Amino acid sequence: MNRIRSGDWRSRVLVAGGVLGALAGLGAAYLYVQSAEKSGEELNFKAGDGVKIGLLVLGLMRSVAQLGERK
Repeated sequence: MNRIRSGDWRSRVLVAGGVLGALAGLGAAYLYVQSAEKSGEELNFKAGDGVKIGLLVLGLMRSVAQLGERK
């Protein structure tokens, strides 16, 4: 297997992660808005909702970080 220069793969991974994260965030926001419109309710984002989403994101980040620890 060819070795890729250290800086080369790092920048590719960071750019890909940023793009995928932005797309996932936009998709989630779109689904949230569509759900609110379908139910006919105004968006009402509570602090508890933010905490739930934050914990889910932290769990996802931990899982992704563990992928890099494979041996």
